[in-house]
Amino acid sequence: MKIVVLLKQTFDTEEKIIVTGGSVDDSAAKFIINPYDEYALEEAIRLRDQHGGQVIAVTCGPERTQDALRTALAVGADEAIRLDDDGSFGDDGYAAAAALAALVKPLEPDLVLAGLFAVDSGAGSVALQVAERLGLPHASAAVKVSVIAAAERAGLRAALNEVDIEADRYALVERDVEGDTETVTIPLPALITAQQGLNEPRYPSLPGIMKAKRKPLRTVALSELAVNGPSTDAAAASLSPASDLSPRTVRTRLSAPPPRAAGKKLAGAPAEQASALTELLRTEAKLL
Repeated sequence: MKIVVLLKQTFDTEEKIIVTGGSVDDSAAKFIINPYDEYALEEAIRLRDQHGGQVIAVTCGPERTQDALRTALAVGADEAIRLDDDGSFGDDGYAAAAALAALVKPLEPDLVLAGLFAVDSGAGSVALQVAERLGLPHASAAVKVSVIAAAERAGLRAALNEVDIEADRYALVERDVEGDTETVTIPLPALITAQQGLNEPRYPSLPGIMKAKRKPLRTVALSELAVNGPSTDAAAASLSPASDLSPRTVRTRLSAPPPRAAGKKLAGAPAEQASALTELLRTEAKLL
Protein backbone atom coordinates (compact mmCIF):
# COMPACT_ATOMS: atom_id res chain seq x y z
CA MET A 1 0.00 0.00 0.00
CA LYS A 2 1.08 3.53 -0.71
CA ILE A 3 -0.19 5.79 2.06
CA VAL A 4 0.07 9.58 2.00
CA VAL A 5 -0.24 11.48 5.28
CA LEU A 6 -1.15 15.17 5.23
CA LEU A 7 0.64 16.98 8.06
CA LYS A 8 0.49 20.51 9.36
CA GLN A 9 3.03 22.17 11.62
CA THR A 10 1.28 24.04 14.44
CA PHE A 11 2.13 25.84 17.66
CA ASP A 12 2.93 23.62 20.60
CA THR A 13 -0.34 23.36 22.53
CA GLU A 14 1.46 24.70 25.61
CA GLU A 15 2.66 27.86 23.86
CA LYS A 16 1.38 31.27 24.90
CA ILE A 17 0.00 33.03 21.84
CA ILE A 18 1.19 36.63 21.43
CA VAL A 19 -0.63 38.94 19.02
CA THR A 20 1.27 42.02 17.90
CA GLY A 21 0.48 44.38 15.08
CA GLY A 22 -2.52 42.36 13.92
CA SER A 23 -0.62 39.09 13.55
CA VAL A 24 0.64 36.23 15.71
CA ASP A 25 4.26 36.64 16.80
CA ASP A 26 5.84 33.22 16.27
CA SER A 27 9.47 34.33 16.48
CA ALA A 28 10.08 32.49 19.75
CA ALA A 29 7.37 29.86 19.45
CA LYS A 30 7.92 26.12 19.56
CA PHE A 31 6.31 24.22 16.68
CA ILE A 32 5.11 20.62 16.58
CA ILE A 33 3.18 18.29 14.29
CA ASN A 34 -0.53 18.99 14.67
CA PRO A 35 -1.61 16.44 17.34
CA TYR A 36 -4.47 15.06 15.23
CA ASP A 37 -2.07 14.57 12.32
CA GLU A 38 0.11 12.51 14.67
CA TYR A 39 -2.76 10.03 14.97
CA ALA A 40 -2.95 9.87 11.17
CA LEU A 41 0.80 9.30 10.88
CA GLU A 42 0.80 6.55 13.49
CA GLU A 43 -2.10 4.78 11.79
CA ALA A 44 -0.34 4.99 8.42
CA ILE A 45 2.77 3.36 9.86
CA ARG A 46 0.71 0.60 11.48
CA LEU A 47 -1.15 -0.13 8.24
CA ARG A 48 2.11 -0.19 6.29
CA ASP A 49 3.61 -2.63 8.78
CA GLN A 50 0.55 -4.88 8.39
CA HIS A 51 0.11 -4.73 4.62
CA GLY A 52 3.50 -3.60 3.30
CA GLY A 53 4.16 -0.57 1.13
CA GLN A 54 5.33 2.93 2.00
CA VAL A 55 4.29 6.01 3.94
CA ILE A 56 4.82 9.45 2.42
CA ALA A 57 4.46 12.46 4.71
CA VAL A 58 3.36 15.67 2.98
CA THR A 59 3.14 19.19 4.32
CA CYS A 60 2.61 22.68 2.96
CA GLY A 61 4.46 25.64 4.39
CA PRO A 62 7.71 27.56 4.84
CA GLU A 63 11.15 26.06 5.37
CA ARG A 64 10.64 25.60 9.12
CA THR A 65 7.95 22.96 8.38
CA GLN A 66 10.74 20.61 7.34
CA ASP A 67 11.27 20.00 11.06
CA ALA A 68 7.82 18.39 11.18
CA LEU A 69 8.70 16.21 8.20
CA ARG A 70 11.99 15.15 9.76
CA THR A 71 10.07 14.13 12.87
CA ALA A 72 7.67 12.13 10.70
CA LEU A 73 10.63 10.38 9.05
CA ALA A 74 12.15 9.63 12.45
CA VAL A 75 8.88 8.16 13.65
CA GLY A 76 8.70 5.81 10.67
CA ALA A 77 7.61 7.51 7.44
CA ASP A 78 9.57 6.39 4.37
CA GLU A 79 9.61 9.65 2.42
CA ALA A 80 8.64 13.29 2.91
CA ILE A 81 7.60 16.13 0.61
CA ARG A 82 7.33 19.80 1.49
CA LEU A 83 5.21 22.03 -0.72
CA ASP A 84 6.69 25.53 -0.53
CA ASP A 85 3.67 27.85 -0.52
CA ASP A 86 5.90 30.97 -0.35
CA GLY A 87 3.56 32.36 2.30
CA SER A 88 0.85 33.20 -0.21
CA PHE A 89 -1.92 30.96 1.18
CA GLY A 90 -2.26 32.55 4.62
CA ASP A 91 -5.37 31.11 6.29
CA ASP A 92 -7.05 30.13 3.02
CA GLY A 93 -7.99 26.45 3.05
CA TYR A 94 -9.18 26.48 -0.55
CA ALA A 95 -5.79 27.34 -1.98
CA ALA A 96 -3.96 24.93 0.33
CA ALA A 97 -6.32 22.08 -0.63
CA ALA A 98 -5.94 22.80 -4.34
CA ALA A 99 -2.15 22.75 -4.07
CA LEU A 100 -2.04 19.62 -1.91
CA ALA A 101 -4.41 17.79 -4.25
CA ALA A 102 -2.18 18.66 -7.21
CA LEU A 103 0.84 17.39 -5.27
CA VAL A 104 -0.82 14.15 -4.11
CA LYS A 105 -2.52 13.18 -7.39
CA PRO A 106 0.60 11.97 -9.28
CA LEU A 107 1.63 9.92 -6.22
CA GLU A 108 -1.44 7.71 -6.83
CA PRO A 109 -1.89 6.68 -3.18
CA ASP A 110 -4.06 3.79 -2.04
CA LEU A 111 -4.98 5.73 1.08
CA VAL A 112 -4.69 9.34 2.26
CA LEU A 113 -4.76 10.02 6.01
CA ALA A 114 -4.99 13.36 7.81
CA GLY A 115 -5.97 14.76 11.19
CA LEU A 116 -9.58 15.66 11.92
CA PHE A 117 -8.69 19.34 12.35
CA ALA A 118 -5.79 21.69 13.06
CA VAL A 119 -5.44 22.85 16.66
CA ASP A 120 -4.10 26.28 15.70
CA SER A 121 -7.01 27.41 13.53
CA GLY A 122 -9.72 24.90 14.48
CA ALA A 123 -10.31 24.31 10.77
CA GLY A 124 -10.85 20.82 9.42
CA SER A 125 -11.92 21.24 5.81
CA VAL A 126 -8.61 21.06 3.92
CA ALA A 127 -8.34 17.25 3.90
CA LEU A 128 -11.97 16.87 2.82
CA GLN A 129 -11.45 19.40 0.04
CA VAL A 130 -8.46 17.36 -1.10
CA ALA A 131 -10.68 14.26 -1.22
CA GLU A 132 -13.26 16.13 -3.27
CA ARG A 133 -10.67 17.38 -5.73
CA LEU A 134 -9.19 13.91 -6.15
CA GLY A 135 -12.60 12.28 -6.43
CA LEU A 136 -11.93 10.07 -3.41
CA PRO A 137 -14.54 8.68 -1.01
CA HIS A 138 -13.82 9.78 2.52
CA ALA A 139 -14.66 9.08 6.15
CA SER A 140 -14.01 11.54 8.97
CA ALA A 141 -13.33 11.27 12.71
CA ALA A 142 -12.04 7.69 12.56
CA VAL A 143 -11.38 5.94 15.87
CA LYS A 144 -10.60 2.56 14.29
CA VAL A 145 -9.34 1.72 10.79
CA SER A 146 -8.61 -1.59 9.09
CA VAL A 147 -8.12 -2.62 5.48
CA ILE A 148 -10.15 -5.60 4.28
CA ALA A 149 -10.47 -7.57 1.06
CA ALA A 150 -13.59 -7.60 -1.10
CA ALA A 151 -14.57 -11.04 0.21
CA GLU A 152 -14.51 -9.82 3.81
CA ARG A 153 -16.54 -6.77 2.93
CA ALA A 154 -19.19 -8.91 1.20
CA GLY A 155 -20.04 -10.51 4.54
CA LEU A 156 -20.46 -7.10 6.18
CA ARG A 157 -22.43 -5.31 3.46
CA ALA A 158 -25.87 -6.52 4.52
CA ALA A 159 -25.25 -5.70 8.20
CA LEU A 160 -24.00 -2.23 7.33
CA ASN A 161 -26.81 -1.62 4.83
CA GLU A 162 -24.43 -0.07 2.29
CA VAL A 163 -24.58 0.31 -1.45
CA ASP A 164 -22.39 -2.19 -3.27
CA ILE A 165 -19.37 -0.45 -4.78
CA GLU A 166 -16.87 -2.69 -6.55
CA ALA A 167 -13.25 -2.53 -5.37
CA ASP A 168 -10.38 -4.89 -4.60
CA ARG A 169 -9.91 -3.55 -1.08
CA TYR A 170 -11.92 -1.49 1.35
CA ALA A 171 -11.29 0.52 4.49
CA LEU A 172 -13.43 -0.56 7.43
CA VAL A 173 -13.81 2.58 9.51
CA GLU A 174 -15.33 3.12 12.92
CA ARG A 175 -16.28 6.80 13.18
CA ASP A 176 -16.91 9.02 16.16
CA VAL A 177 -20.37 10.56 15.81
CA GLU A 178 -20.95 12.84 18.81
CA GLY A 179 -20.89 10.37 21.67
CA ASP A 180 -21.55 7.23 19.64
CA THR A 181 -19.82 5.36 16.80
CA GLU A 182 -20.76 4.48 13.25
CA THR A 183 -19.13 1.71 11.22
CA VAL A 184 -18.75 2.20 7.47
CA THR A 185 -16.76 0.71 4.61
CA ILE A 186 -15.34 2.79 1.78
CA PRO A 187 -13.56 1.52 -1.34
CA LEU A 188 -9.87 2.24 -1.75
CA PRO A 189 -8.34 4.56 -2.76
CA ALA A 190 -9.92 6.81 -0.14
CA LEU A 191 -9.22 9.55 2.39
CA ILE A 192 -9.74 9.22 6.15
CA THR A 193 -9.34 11.80 8.91
CA ALA A 194 -8.20 10.72 12.37
CA GLN A 195 -9.97 11.45 15.64
CA GLN A 196 -8.34 11.40 19.06
CA GLY A 197 -8.30 7.84 20.37
CA LEU A 198 -7.52 6.18 17.05
CA ASN A 199 -4.17 5.06 18.45
CA GLU A 200 -1.30 6.10 20.70
CA PRO A 201 1.33 7.93 18.61
CA ARG A 202 4.89 6.77 19.13
CA TYR A 203 7.89 8.98 19.86
CA PRO A 204 10.93 9.14 17.59
CA SER A 205 13.64 6.74 18.73
CA LEU A 206 17.38 7.47 18.49
CA PRO A 207 17.83 4.87 15.71
CA GLY A 208 14.82 6.38 13.95
CA ILE A 209 16.33 9.86 14.15
CA MET A 210 19.57 8.57 12.65
CA LYS A 211 17.76 6.72 9.84
CA ALA A 212 15.68 9.81 9.07
CA LYS A 213 18.83 11.62 7.92
CA ARG A 214 19.15 9.15 5.05
CA LYS A 215 15.51 9.17 3.99
CA PRO A 216 14.38 11.30 1.03
CA LEU A 217 12.94 14.71 1.82
CA ARG A 218 12.26 16.93 -1.16
CA THR A 219 10.77 20.36 -1.71
CA VAL A 220 8.27 21.14 -4.46
CA ALA A 221 7.57 24.69 -5.62
CA LEU A 222 4.09 25.88 -6.58
CA SER A 223 5.32 26.50 -10.12
CA GLU A 224 5.94 22.75 -10.52
CA LEU A 225 2.31 21.83 -9.90
CA ALA A 226 -0.34 21.12 -12.51
CA VAL A 227 -3.38 22.45 -10.69
CA ASN A 228 -6.85 21.36 -11.74
CA GLY A 229 -10.26 22.49 -10.64
CA PRO A 230 -12.47 20.42 -8.30
CA SER A 231 -13.40 16.89 -9.37
CA THR A 232 -16.81 18.09 -10.54
CA ASP A 233 -14.92 19.84 -13.35
CA ALA A 234 -12.62 16.92 -14.07
CA ALA A 235 -12.95 17.41 -17.81
CA ALA A 236 -11.63 20.95 -17.60
CA ALA A 237 -8.13 21.69 -18.79
CA SER A 238 -5.34 22.28 -16.30
CA LEU A 239 -5.26 25.73 -14.81
CA SER A 240 -2.18 27.68 -13.89
CA PRO A 241 -1.32 27.84 -10.18
CA ALA A 242 -1.85 31.58 -10.22
CA SER A 243 -5.47 31.24 -11.32
CA ASP A 244 -6.58 28.30 -9.15
CA LEU A 245 -4.49 29.01 -6.07
CA SER A 246 -5.68 32.54 -5.51
CA PRO A 247 -7.08 32.79 -1.93
CA ARG A 248 -10.87 32.75 -1.51
CA THR A 249 -10.75 34.04 2.07
CA VAL A 250 -8.90 36.99 3.56
CA ARG A 251 -8.22 37.69 7.22
CA THR A 252 -9.42 41.22 7.90
CA ARG A 253 -8.50 41.48 11.58
CA LEU A 254 -6.76 39.51 14.30
CA SER A 255 -6.81 40.62 17.91
CA ALA A 256 -6.20 39.12 21.31
CA PRO A 257 -9.24 38.54 23.55
CA PRO A 258 -9.91 41.33 26.06
CA PRO A 259 -8.32 40.94 29.50
CA ARG A 260 -10.38 38.87 31.86
CA ALA A 261 -12.36 41.06 34.25
CA ALA A 262 -12.06 40.59 38.00
CA GLY A 263 -14.58 38.24 39.56
CA LYS A 264 -17.47 39.38 41.73
CA LYS A 265 -18.48 37.91 45.04
CA LEU A 266 -22.20 38.00 45.74
CA ALA A 267 -23.21 38.58 49.34
CA GLY A 268 -26.44 37.96 51.17
CA ALA A 269 -28.79 35.03 51.63
CA PRO A 270 -29.00 32.36 48.91
CA ALA A 271 -32.18 33.89 47.50
CA GLU A 272 -30.54 37.32 47.34
CA GLN A 273 -27.45 35.88 45.66
CA ALA A 274 -29.61 34.11 43.07
CA SER A 275 -31.51 37.32 42.36
CA ALA A 276 -28.29 39.33 42.03
CA LEU A 277 -26.77 36.68 39.74
CA THR A 278 -29.83 36.70 37.51
CA GLU A 279 -29.66 40.47 37.23
CA LEU A 280 -25.95 40.38 36.32
CA LEU A 281 -26.53 37.72 33.67
CA ARG A 282 -29.28 39.88 32.21
CA THR A 283 -27.66 43.33 32.34
CA GLU A 284 -23.90 42.66 32.06
CA ALA A 285 -23.42 39.26 30.45
CA LYS A 286 -26.50 39.74 28.23
CA LEU A 287 -27.26 36.04 28.51
CA LEU A 288 -30.87 36.41 29.59
